[in-house]
Amino acid sequence: MTVYACDPLTDRRWPTFVREHALASVFHTHEWLEALRRTYGYAPVAYTTSPPAERLTNAIVLCEIKSWLTGRRMVSLPFADHCQPLVEHDADRDAITAHLHRAVDSGAWEYAEFRPLRSIPPGERSTGQTGAYCVHRLDLSPALDVLFQHCHKNSIQMMVRRAEREMLSCETGTSDAHLRKFFSLLLLTRRRHRVPPQPFEWFRNLLESMGDRFRISLASKDGRPVAGIVLLRHRETLVYKYGASDARFHNLGAMPLLFWNAMREAKSTGIRWLDLGRSACDNTGLITFKDRLGADRSTLTYLRYPDPEKVRIRSVTNIKMAKRVFAHLPDRWLIATGRLLYRHIG
Repeated sequence: MTVYACDPLTDRRWPTFVREHALASVFHTHEWLEALRRTYGYAPVAYTTSPPAERLTNAIVLCEIKSWLTGRRMVSLPFADHCQPLVEHDADRDAITAHLHRAVDSGAWEYAEFRPLRSIPPGERSTGQTGAYCVHRLDLSPALDVLFQHCHKNSIQMMVRRAEREMLSCETGTSDAHLRKFFSLLLLTRRRHRVPPQPFEWFRNLLESMGDRFRISLASKDGRPVAGIVLLRHRETLVYKYGASDARFHNLGAMPLLFWNAMREAKSTGIRWLDLGRSACDNTGLITFKDRLGADRSTLTYLRYPDPEKVRIRSVTNIKMAKRVFAHLPDRWLIATGRLLYRHIG
Protein backbone atom coordinates (compact mmCIF):
# COMPACT_ATOMS: atom_id res chain seq x y z
CA MET A 1 0.00 0.00 0.00
CA THR A 2 1.44 3.36 -1.05
CA VAL A 3 1.84 6.09 1.58
CA TYR A 4 1.76 9.73 0.48
CA ALA A 5 2.91 12.86 2.27
CA CYS A 6 0.96 16.11 2.07
CA ASP A 7 1.30 19.54 3.61
CA PRO A 8 -1.81 20.25 5.73
CA LEU A 9 -1.09 23.99 5.53
CA THR A 10 -1.42 24.05 1.75
CA ASP A 11 -3.42 20.94 0.82
CA ARG A 12 -6.97 22.10 0.05
CA ARG A 13 -8.40 18.79 1.24
CA TRP A 14 -7.19 19.23 4.82
CA PRO A 15 -9.75 21.70 6.26
CA THR A 16 -12.67 19.65 4.96
CA PHE A 17 -11.12 16.41 6.20
CA VAL A 18 -10.61 17.77 9.72
CA ARG A 19 -14.05 19.40 9.79
CA GLU A 20 -15.78 16.13 8.84
CA HIS A 21 -13.73 13.49 10.67
CA ALA A 22 -15.42 12.43 13.91
CA LEU A 23 -12.15 12.03 15.84
CA ALA A 24 -10.51 15.26 14.72
CA SER A 25 -9.73 17.83 17.42
CA VAL A 26 -8.62 21.43 17.52
CA PHE A 27 -5.04 20.14 17.46
CA HIS A 28 -5.51 18.74 13.94
CA THR A 29 -6.71 22.03 12.50
CA HIS A 30 -4.91 24.22 9.99
CA GLU A 31 -5.06 27.00 12.58
CA TRP A 32 -3.17 25.08 15.28
CA LEU A 33 -0.56 23.92 12.77
CA GLU A 34 -0.14 27.45 11.42
CA ALA A 35 0.46 28.82 14.93
CA LEU A 36 3.11 26.13 15.47
CA ARG A 37 4.82 27.11 12.22
CA ARG A 38 4.76 30.82 12.94
CA THR A 39 6.01 30.51 16.52
CA TYR A 40 8.47 27.64 16.42
CA GLY A 41 9.17 27.05 12.74
CA TYR A 42 7.86 23.47 12.87
CA ALA A 43 7.04 21.96 9.48
CA PRO A 44 3.82 19.87 9.62
CA VAL A 45 3.33 16.88 7.35
CA ALA A 46 0.41 14.46 7.06
CA TYR A 47 0.89 10.86 5.94
CA THR A 48 -2.00 9.14 4.20
CA THR A 49 -2.89 6.29 1.87
CA SER A 50 -5.18 8.62 -0.11
CA PRO A 51 -3.63 9.55 -3.49
CA PRO A 52 -3.13 13.30 -4.07
CA ALA A 53 -5.89 13.56 -6.67
CA GLU A 54 -8.47 11.75 -4.52
CA ARG A 55 -10.53 12.69 -1.48
CA LEU A 56 -8.58 12.55 1.79
CA THR A 57 -9.94 9.70 3.91
CA ASN A 58 -7.20 9.09 6.48
CA ALA A 59 -4.08 10.72 7.89
CA ILE A 60 -1.58 10.87 10.71
CA VAL A 61 -0.21 14.39 11.09
CA LEU A 62 3.18 15.15 12.64
CA CYS A 63 5.61 18.04 12.92
CA GLU A 64 9.34 17.75 12.39
CA ILE A 65 11.41 19.22 15.21
CA LYS A 66 15.06 19.92 14.47
CA SER A 67 16.94 20.66 17.66
CA TRP A 68 20.61 20.59 18.62
CA LEU A 69 19.43 20.24 22.22
CA THR A 70 16.77 17.51 22.09
CA GLY A 71 17.37 15.89 18.70
CA ARG A 72 15.65 15.61 15.35
CA ARG A 73 12.29 13.90 15.61
CA MET A 74 8.67 13.73 14.49
CA VAL A 75 5.93 14.50 17.02
CA SER A 76 2.18 14.12 16.63
CA LEU A 77 1.72 16.91 17.67
CA PRO A 78 3.91 19.43 19.51
CA PHE A 79 2.24 21.09 22.51
CA ALA A 80 -1.00 19.20 21.80
CA ASP A 81 -2.52 17.40 24.77
CA HIS A 82 -3.56 14.62 22.41
CA CYS A 83 -3.62 13.93 18.68
CA GLN A 84 -5.62 10.91 17.62
CA PRO A 85 -4.50 9.20 14.37
CA LEU A 86 -7.33 9.91 11.92
CA VAL A 87 -7.29 6.44 10.42
CA GLU A 88 -10.25 4.07 10.55
CA HIS A 89 -8.91 0.92 8.88
CA ASP A 90 -6.10 -1.19 10.32
CA ALA A 91 -4.47 -1.74 6.92
CA ASP A 92 -4.13 2.00 6.32
CA ARG A 93 -2.83 2.62 9.84
CA ASP A 94 -0.30 -0.21 9.59
CA ALA A 95 0.95 1.06 6.23
CA ILE A 96 1.46 4.59 7.56
CA THR A 97 3.15 3.54 10.81
CA ALA A 98 5.41 1.11 8.92
CA HIS A 99 6.39 3.98 6.62
CA LEU A 100 7.28 6.13 9.64
CA HIS A 101 9.22 3.25 11.23
CA ARG A 102 11.32 2.87 8.08
CA ALA A 103 12.10 6.59 8.09
CA VAL A 104 13.30 6.37 11.69
CA ASP A 105 15.30 3.21 10.97
CA SER A 106 16.99 4.93 8.03
CA GLY A 107 18.25 7.68 10.31
CA ALA A 108 15.97 10.46 9.04
CA TRP A 109 14.80 11.08 12.62
CA GLU A 110 15.86 9.87 16.04
CA TYR A 111 12.30 8.84 16.89
CA ALA A 112 8.63 9.41 16.19
CA GLU A 113 6.19 10.18 19.00
CA PHE A 114 2.42 9.67 18.96
CA ARG A 115 -0.20 11.04 21.36
CA PRO A 116 -3.33 9.00 20.67
CA LEU A 117 -6.41 9.88 22.67
CA ARG A 118 -8.64 6.85 22.32
CA SER A 119 -6.64 3.85 21.19
CA ILE A 120 -3.17 2.50 20.65
CA PRO A 121 -2.49 2.00 16.93
CA PRO A 122 -2.09 -1.68 16.08
CA GLY A 123 1.21 -2.94 14.75
CA GLU A 124 3.19 -0.94 17.34
CA ARG A 125 5.03 -3.85 18.91
CA SER A 126 8.35 -1.96 18.76
CA THR A 127 6.81 1.19 20.18
CA GLY A 128 7.10 1.89 23.89
CA GLN A 129 5.26 4.15 26.27
CA THR A 130 6.98 7.45 26.90
CA GLY A 131 4.50 9.11 29.22
CA ALA A 132 1.13 8.68 30.90
CA TYR A 133 -1.32 11.42 31.83
CA CYS A 134 -4.86 11.88 33.01
CA VAL A 135 -7.28 13.53 30.61
CA HIS A 136 -10.68 14.94 31.61
CA ARG A 137 -13.80 15.49 29.52
CA LEU A 138 -17.08 16.98 30.70
CA ASP A 139 -20.42 16.26 29.05
CA LEU A 140 -22.36 19.53 28.93
CA SER A 141 -25.64 18.02 27.74
CA PRO A 142 -27.38 17.89 31.17
CA ALA A 143 -29.38 20.89 32.33
CA LEU A 144 -27.39 23.73 33.84
CA ASP A 145 -28.66 23.17 37.37
CA VAL A 146 -27.73 19.47 37.09
CA LEU A 147 -24.20 20.38 35.97
CA PHE A 148 -23.86 22.67 38.99
CA GLN A 149 -25.11 19.94 41.33
CA HIS A 150 -22.48 17.56 39.90
CA CYS A 151 -19.75 20.02 40.91
CA HIS A 152 -18.13 19.45 44.29
CA LYS A 153 -20.14 21.27 46.96
CA ASN A 154 -17.25 22.81 48.89
CA SER A 155 -14.49 23.18 46.29
CA ILE A 156 -16.61 24.41 43.37
CA GLN A 157 -20.16 25.40 44.36
CA MET A 158 -19.20 27.30 47.50
CA MET A 159 -16.21 28.93 45.80
CA VAL A 160 -18.35 30.14 42.90
CA ARG A 161 -20.71 31.73 45.41
CA ARG A 162 -17.72 33.18 47.28
CA ALA A 163 -16.44 34.76 44.06
CA GLU A 164 -19.86 36.25 43.44
CA ARG A 165 -19.99 37.68 46.98
CA GLU A 166 -16.54 39.14 46.49
CA MET A 167 -17.93 40.77 43.36
CA LEU A 168 -15.22 39.41 41.08
CA SER A 169 -15.75 40.74 37.58
CA CYS A 170 -15.30 38.50 34.53
CA GLU A 171 -14.50 39.49 30.98
CA THR A 172 -13.85 37.53 27.82
CA GLY A 173 -11.99 38.82 24.81
CA THR A 174 -9.13 38.63 22.35
CA SER A 175 -7.65 42.12 22.46
CA ASP A 176 -4.00 42.91 23.01
CA ALA A 177 -4.95 44.06 26.51
CA HIS A 178 -6.51 40.66 27.26
CA LEU A 179 -3.38 38.90 25.99
CA ARG A 180 -1.07 41.02 28.11
CA LYS A 181 -3.17 40.63 31.26
CA PHE A 182 -3.22 36.86 30.80
CA PHE A 183 0.52 36.72 30.09
CA SER A 184 1.26 38.66 33.29
CA LEU A 185 -0.70 36.04 35.24
CA LEU A 186 1.03 33.26 33.31
CA LEU A 187 4.43 34.65 34.26
CA LEU A 188 3.40 34.59 37.92
CA THR A 189 2.16 31.01 37.59
CA ARG A 190 5.17 29.67 35.72
CA ARG A 191 7.52 31.39 38.17
CA ARG A 192 5.58 29.69 40.99
CA HIS A 193 6.25 26.38 39.25
CA ARG A 194 9.87 27.41 38.59
CA VAL A 195 9.67 27.06 34.81
CA PRO A 196 9.70 29.67 32.01
CA PRO A 197 6.44 30.86 30.44
CA GLN A 198 5.49 29.93 26.91
CA PRO A 199 6.44 32.69 24.44
CA PHE A 200 4.03 35.61 24.25
CA GLU A 201 4.19 35.19 20.46
CA TRP A 202 2.66 31.73 20.79
CA PHE A 203 -0.54 33.14 22.24
CA ARG A 204 -0.64 36.00 19.74
CA ASN A 205 -0.20 33.55 16.85
CA LEU A 206 -2.91 31.28 18.22
CA LEU A 207 -5.26 34.24 18.44
CA GLU A 208 -4.46 35.46 14.92
CA SER A 209 -4.73 31.95 13.45
CA MET A 210 -7.90 30.84 15.24
CA GLY A 211 -9.86 34.09 15.23
CA ASP A 212 -13.17 33.84 17.09
CA ARG A 213 -12.45 30.21 18.07
CA PHE A 214 -9.82 31.49 20.53
CA ARG A 215 -10.70 33.42 23.64
CA ILE A 216 -9.28 34.53 26.95
CA SER A 217 -11.47 34.70 30.06
CA LEU A 218 -10.24 36.82 32.96
CA ALA A 219 -11.47 37.28 36.51
CA SER A 220 -10.57 40.50 38.32
CA LYS A 221 -10.87 41.89 41.84
CA ASP A 222 -11.28 45.66 42.02
CA GLY A 223 -9.94 45.95 38.49
CA ARG A 224 -6.89 43.73 39.14
CA PRO A 225 -6.70 40.47 37.10
CA VAL A 226 -6.40 37.52 39.48
CA ALA A 227 -7.02 34.50 37.20
CA GLY A 228 -7.33 33.69 33.52
CA ILE A 229 -7.93 30.77 31.16
CA VAL A 230 -7.38 30.25 27.44
CA LEU A 231 -10.18 28.40 25.63
CA LEU A 232 -10.22 27.00 22.10
CA ARG A 233 -13.27 25.84 20.17
CA HIS A 234 -13.59 23.07 17.60
CA ARG A 235 -17.06 22.06 16.42
CA GLU A 236 -19.04 20.96 19.51
CA THR A 237 -16.01 20.92 21.84
CA LEU A 238 -14.57 23.69 23.97
CA VAL A 239 -10.95 23.02 24.95
CA TYR A 240 -9.35 24.40 28.09
CA LYS A 241 -5.70 24.81 27.12
CA TYR A 242 -3.97 27.20 29.53
CA GLY A 243 -4.68 28.61 32.97
CA ALA A 244 -2.92 31.18 35.14
CA SER A 245 -3.56 32.89 38.45
CA ASP A 246 -2.24 35.12 41.20
CA ALA A 247 -1.81 32.86 44.23
CA ARG A 248 -2.52 35.72 46.63
CA PHE A 249 -6.18 35.65 45.55
CA HIS A 250 -6.80 31.90 45.33
CA ASN A 251 -9.18 32.01 48.28
CA LEU A 252 -11.61 34.22 46.32
CA GLY A 253 -12.74 31.40 44.01
CA ALA A 254 -11.70 33.01 40.72
CA MET A 255 -10.80 29.76 38.93
CA PRO A 256 -14.01 27.91 39.86
CA LEU A 257 -15.94 30.98 38.72
CA LEU A 258 -14.14 31.10 35.36
CA PHE A 259 -14.81 27.43 34.68
CA TRP A 260 -18.44 27.69 35.74
CA ASN A 261 -18.91 30.67 33.44
CA ALA A 262 -17.22 28.75 30.62
CA MET A 263 -19.65 25.87 31.13
CA ARG A 264 -22.66 28.20 31.11
CA GLU A 265 -21.54 30.11 28.01
CA ALA A 266 -20.64 26.89 26.20
CA LYS A 267 -24.12 25.48 26.75
CA SER A 268 -25.72 28.68 25.52
CA THR A 269 -23.83 28.42 22.21
CA GLY A 270 -24.57 24.74 21.56
CA ILE A 271 -21.26 23.26 22.70
CA ARG A 272 -21.62 19.67 23.90
CA TRP A 273 -18.20 18.88 25.42
CA LEU A 274 -15.64 20.62 27.60
CA ASP A 275 -12.18 19.11 27.09
CA LEU A 276 -10.23 19.93 30.25
CA GLY A 277 -6.96 18.66 28.81
CA ARG A 278 -4.20 16.54 30.25
CA SER A 279 -2.73 16.51 33.75
CA ALA A 280 0.48 14.85 34.88
CA CYS A 281 -0.39 11.79 36.94
CA ASP A 282 1.51 13.14 39.93
CA ASN A 283 -0.32 16.49 39.83
CA THR A 284 -2.97 15.40 42.28
CA GLY A 285 -4.18 18.94 42.93
CA LEU A 286 -5.03 19.63 39.30
CA ILE A 287 -6.56 16.18 38.82
CA THR A 288 -8.75 16.64 41.90
CA PHE A 289 -9.90 20.07 40.72
CA LYS A 290 -10.99 18.66 37.35
CA ASP A 291 -12.66 15.68 39.03
CA ARG A 292 -14.63 18.11 41.19
CA LEU A 293 -15.95 19.93 38.14
CA GLY A 294 -17.81 16.70 37.38
CA ALA A 295 -15.61 15.63 34.46
CA ASP A 296 -14.88 12.05 33.48
CA ARG A 297 -11.25 10.99 33.81
CA SER A 298 -9.35 8.60 31.54
CA THR A 299 -5.73 7.68 30.88
CA LEU A 300 -3.72 9.26 28.07
CA THR A 301 -0.61 7.34 26.98
CA TYR A 302 2.08 8.72 24.69
CA LEU A 303 3.99 6.32 22.45
CA ARG A 304 7.42 6.49 20.88
CA TYR A 305 9.24 4.53 18.19
CA PRO A 306 11.77 3.10 18.82
CA ASP A 307 10.96 2.00 22.33
CA PRO A 308 12.54 4.65 24.61
CA GLU A 309 13.88 1.85 26.83
CA LYS A 310 15.94 0.52 23.91
CA VAL A 311 17.54 3.75 22.72
CA ARG A 312 19.08 6.70 24.49
CA ILE A 313 16.98 9.82 23.88
CA ARG A 314 18.49 13.23 24.49
CA SER A 315 16.65 15.40 27.00
CA VAL A 316 17.11 18.72 28.76
CA THR A 317 19.79 18.12 31.39
CA ASN A 318 19.13 18.19 35.13
CA ILE A 319 15.61 19.54 35.48
CA LYS A 320 15.96 20.12 39.23
CA MET A 321 19.05 22.26 38.76
CA ALA A 322 17.39 24.18 35.94
CA LYS A 323 14.37 24.94 38.15
CA ARG A 324 16.63 26.38 40.83
CA VAL A 325 18.15 28.70 38.23
CA PHE A 326 14.74 29.66 36.79
CA ALA A 327 13.49 30.59 40.26
CA HIS A 328 16.03 33.40 40.51
CA LEU A 329 15.94 34.83 36.99
CA PRO A 330 14.53 38.34 36.49
CA ASP A 331 11.25 38.41 34.57
CA ARG A 332 12.78 39.56 31.29
CA TRP A 333 15.37 36.76 31.39
CA LEU A 334 12.78 34.14 32.32
CA ILE A 335 10.65 35.27 29.36
CA ALA A 336 13.68 35.16 27.06
CA THR A 337 14.54 31.67 28.34
CA GLY A 338 11.05 30.44 27.47
CA ARG A 339 11.33 31.94 23.99
CA LEU A 340 14.60 30.05 23.52
CA LEU A 341 13.73 26.69 25.10
CA TYR A 342 10.18 25.89 24.01
CA ARG A 343 11.08 25.36 20.36
CA HIS A 344 13.38 22.54 21.54
CA ILE A 345 10.70 20.87 23.68
CA GLY A 346 7.70 20.31 21.44
